[in-house]
Formats: sequence, C-alpha cells, structure tokens
Amino acid sequence: MKTRAIQYVVLIGVAAVFLGPLYWLLSTAFKQPTQIYQWPPAWWPHPTWENFSLAWKAAPFDRFFLNSTIITVIGTALKVINAVLTAYAFAYLRFPFKKILFFAVLGAMMVPGHVTLLPNYLTVASLGWINTYAGLIIPGIGSAFATFLMRQHFLTLPTEVTDAAAVDGAGHLRTLWRVVLPMSRPMLITVVVITAVEEWNNFVWPLIVTNTASMRTLPVGLLILKDEEGLAAWGTIMAGTLLVLAPMLLIFLIAQRYIVGGITAGALKG
Repeated sequence: MKTRAIQYVVLIGVAAVFLGPLYWLLSTAFKQPTQIYQWPPAWWPHPTWENFSLAWKAAPFDRFFLNSTIITVIGTALKVINAVLTAYAFAYLRFPFKKILFFAVLGAMMVPGHVTLLPNYLTVASLGWINTYAGLIIPGIGSAFATFLMRQHFLTLPTEVTDAAAVDGAGHLRTLWRVVLPMSRPMLITVVVITAVEEWNNFVWPLIVTNTASMRTLPVGLLILKDEEGLAAWGTIMAGTLLVLAPMLLIFLIAQRYIVGGITAGALKG
C-alpha cells in the first residue's frame, strides 16, 4: 500500500511537470494584461477573448492556418504512402543489397535534419520552387523513422496471411491494401499522427524557403506575431500559440488509444 502511494505521488509530480507549462499557456491566453504581470501569479484568470482577437488581427493567421493545413495534409499523405511502400518492400520483397539499403535507412535516422538544409535549399532554388507549396512539401516526403516503424511492424504480422493472399493470386499492392494495412491500423495511425505533428510544427524549413507572408506557416507566424507585438503582449502571443497547438492536441486526444499499441508493436522484432 505504501509503495502504491509513492508511485501515485511520483506520477502526479511527473504529470505536473508536463501539464504545468501547458496550463500556464492556456491560462495566460485568457488573462487580462493586469493579471499576467501581477505578483503573486494569478493561477485562475478572469477570462477574456480579446487576446485571440488581437492575435488573429496582428498577423494574417487565416492564411497561415490555410498554408499549414495544406502542407500538413499533403505532406503527411505523401510521407506515409512513401513509408508504407518502402517498408513493405523491406519486409516482404527480395532484391539485391536489401540489407545494405535498410542499414542506409537506419543511418539516415542518425543524421540531423539541419545537415540537409543547404543541399535541399540549393535544389529547391534551382527548380524555381522558392516560396511555393512544392518547395515546402517535396523535400520532406521521405521519412526514415516512419519507414523503420512500419517495416518493424510488418515483420510481426503472421506470414500465413500474406502467403494465403499470394496463393489466391493477390499482387503486392492488393496484399498491402486488403491484408497488411487493415492488420496494421494502430501502427498506421501512430505514424500518421507523428508525421502530422512533425509537418505542422516544422519551423526552420518554412522560414528558409519562403519570403512572403502569404506563404508562411503557423509556427513562423508566431515569430512574426512576437516581433509585431513585442515582449510585453504575452497574452496575445500565448493566444496565438494556443491557436497553433489546438489542432494537434485535438488529433492526439482522438488517436491516443492507438498510439501506445502502435509504438510498442514490433519494436523488438528484427
């Protein structure tokens, strides 16, 4: 009984560490300016929607939101399709240098993304894709991490099912669509959520490859909002931050029951 009580105390402490900043962001977004700077801090705000109105008007958030939505939806779809097809090939097909190529994929996971910024930028610039959706989306459609997760999960599926599909005359694409993916729904949803969050929160690449406000995304828009409002308008800045966080938090809450099972499924399979 004493051990369980200690466990609960530790869990509550860990939850407070993670949820405390999120609650402070949420409460500050609804606070009036006088409450933000008062001491001792006001933990419960007198709610006001003025900060959201100011944030929305201070920068073209409607355009930022549209750009982020387009990039996230299309980028996530292309990245997941690419990862699924590549993972299926590594899991079920036989071809020369298969192990070497898979080790190359694993090696790509260890390379920091910032290393590829310059070559990607030079390539996009040479193609005339600066300040375009193609320039924002295409360089990031390959995901070594998503490929690795899907491949590891495919290896845990019973081979009898795919063998039966082959006996029935199903080709690889039909087997993938009708047999493998329905059995991989938790992992697929996990990969989609992780990829969508990554696309939505991407900051450095959209900042580099765009040069007009009409092509900026929400994370870059927060930087514009901070420059516009200055260091004093923290209520407005937190309201803008909440506008950026809300869609991904909603998606995570909807899909969370799939995520744990998806992440752990096949993690130890070689």
